[in-house]
Amino acid sequence: MTWWMYALLSAVFAALTAVFAKKGVSNIDSDLAMAIRTVVITVISWGLFFWKGNVSGIGTLTRQNWRYLVFSGLATGLSWIFYFKALQMGKVSQVAPVDKMSVAIAILLSVVFLGEVLTWKMALGAALIIAGTIVLIL
Repeated sequence: MTWWMYALLSAVFAALTAVFAKKGVSNIDSDLAMAIRTVVITVISWGLFFWKGNVSGIGTLTRQNWRYLVFSGLATGLSWIFYFKALQMGKVSQVAPVDKMSVAIAILLSVVFLGEVLTWKMALGAALIIAGTIVLIL
């Protein structure tokens, strides 16, 4: 499989995540819903890690790896807190597009912080994502 096939599968499961989460968060605290989801993801992640036999990889992590993976985890946690609260209060058809605006934001951040080149196609795509999000939420 190629990278775009994995990305497409990610998009499909992200869409299912929004629908399932909206149903799961009804009539309960959004933080409880997020905590349950996090436990499931933790079990799956560590289970896959041990099943594939990658235990020796832990010793190869550098301080930079640890630092940025912790930052990524913190950003994910904050994203999920706000995502579950938004799902509890709003419609999936409005929350999901705003959440996916992270694509446009990631493009901008990749240019600013990672030195990636912003092509006209990327800029146009990001602008269309932002425009589409605005259309969907109004």
